[in-house]
Amino acid sequence: MTETDQMSFHAGHVALVGRPNVGKSTLFNRMVGQRKAIVEDLAGTTRDRLYGDSDWNGRDFILVDTGGLDFGMMSTRSAHKNTDPDEAMAAGYRAGVASRLFLREIREQAEIAMAEAEVIVFLVDAETGVTGPDEDIADLLRRTEKPVILAVNKADNHKRRTDALEFYALGLGDPIPVSALHGAGTGDLLDAVVESFPDISEEPEEDDSIKIALLGRPNVGKSSLLNKMLGEERVIVSDVPGTTRDAIDTRIEYEDLEVVLIDTAGIRRRGKIEPGVEKHSFLRSLKAIDRADVCLLLIDATEMVTLQDAHIAGYILEKNKSVVVIVNKWDLIEKDTYTMHEFTIQIRAGLKFLDFVPVLFISAKTGQRVDKVLPLALQVQEERLRRIPTGELNRLMHEAVAKHPPKGGHRHRLKFLYATQARTDPPTFVFFVNDRKLVHFTYERYLENQLRDKYSFLGTPTLMVFRSRKEKDV
Repeated sequence: MTETDQMSFHAGHVALVGRPNVGKSTLFNRMVGQRKAIVEDLAGTTRDRLYGDSDWNGRDFILVDTGGLDFGMMSTRSAHKNTDPDEAMAAGYRAGVASRLFLREIREQAEIAMAEAEVIVFLVDAETGVTGPDEDIADLLRRTEKPVILAVNKADNHKRRTDALEFYALGLGDPIPVSALHGAGTGDLLDAVVESFPDISEEPEEDDSIKIALLGRPNVGKSSLLNKMLGEERVIVSDVPGTTRDAIDTRIEYEDLEVVLIDTAGIRRRGKIEPGVEKHSFLRSLKAIDRADVCLLLIDATEMVTLQDAHIAGYILEKNKSVVVIVNKWDLIEKDTYTMHEFTIQIRAGLKFLDFVPVLFISAKTGQRVDKVLPLALQVQEERLRRIPTGELNRLMHEAVAKHPPKGGHRHRLKFLYATQARTDPPTFVFFVNDRKLVHFTYERYLENQLRDKYSFLGTPTLMVFRSRKEKDV
C-alpha cells in the first residue's frame, strides 16, 4: 500500500500552523471556501491534520490545518521562564502527564504536516502581540528550508494593522495583516502562497476514488485502525474519547486502486451530544456516511453490540451504504474454538437487518487481521456495483414465484410481469406487477433473500421497487 497524500497528485501542500486560538480554523475555512474545519472559541479544537482543496489565480493546492502548537507544556523555554523550578514541577503534575503527552502528539502531527508541505503559513494574533509560544514556533520554522509566510490575524482595524509590524521581531520576513473572520488581507496572503510554489504544469486528475468511512462510537479504535492500515501515525490516537473531531480524509493507492479513507469522530447518542464542537462533529460524521461507498462499522469486542452501535447501523442503512462490521480489541477477549461463532451470533442479533453484512474480528493494537480489512471492503464495493442481466433476473423471479406463490384469492392475487435492474450503487431492482398494493413486506423480503442466495450482494443493501402495470415511470 503506497500513500499518495490525501486529495493530491500534482497539487502542492500548504501547512497552516500557529499556537492555539489564533484563528487557524477560521482562516482555513475562508481559504477553502467552505465550513470544513470546526470553528469554536476554544483552544485545542483542531487536533488532527485537516485537509481541504483550495485554489488561487489558477493554482490548485491542498491546505492543511493543524492542531494549535503550545510549547508551554512541551518545552521548558516558555512555560516557566520566571517560575521557581519546584513550582514549575508542581504545575506540570497538576496539568497531568496525559495532557503533556497529548500536546506532544499534536506537535508531532503539525511537524508531519510541515514536512509534507511546500509552503508553511505561520498564523499569529495581532490582538495579543508577540508571545513566548510564537517565538518558540518561529525558532522551529527558521530551521526549516521551506518558504514560511507570516500572517498576522485579527488585524481588523488600522491600529492592529500597525501593531502587526512588531512581528518583524520573529525574523520571518514581512508580516501580512489579515482578518480571517472578515476576509481582509486574505488575497495578499494567497498571492504570497501561490508565488512561493515552484512552477508546475500538471493537470489535476478527476477523483474517481473509492471512499471508505470508519464509523463507530467514541473510543472504539477508529484512529488506531487507520494508523495501523497506513503504517503511519497520520491521526492522533488517544485513550480520551472524542479525540477525532473532524472527518479526516487520507488518500492511498491499494493494488492500483485509489482509495480515500475517512476517519470520523465517534458518534454519541443524540441526547448526549453537546452543542457546539460536538454537534458539528456529529453532523460531519453523518456527512461522511453520505460521501462513502463503504462504511466500516467498528464495535468494541469487550462491550459487544450496544444500542448506539445499532443506531449508527441505522444511520448507514438509511443512506443505503454498504457495510462491513469490524469487531476491534479482539486481543482482549479470552477465546476458545467457538468464541468467534458465538460472538457473530450475538452481533447478528444486536444489529438487526444486517444479516447480509460480513463480520471481521481484528485487533488494531496488535495488527491481527488488519490486512484483511481493505480487501474485504473492496470486495463489498464490487458487490455494490454488480449488475444482473435482465434475462437472468426474470428467470430468477419466475422461479422464486413458482416455488413460493404469493398468497391471495384468484381475483386479488399478486402477479409478477417482469423485472429489471434500474441501477447499481446501490443495486436497485424494479418489479412490474399487476397491483403494487398487493406486495406484502414479507414477500419483498423473500424475493430479496432469493436474490442474495444466488448473487450474494455481500455487505450491500438492495432496493426493491414495485410498479403497478399502469405506472410508466421507473
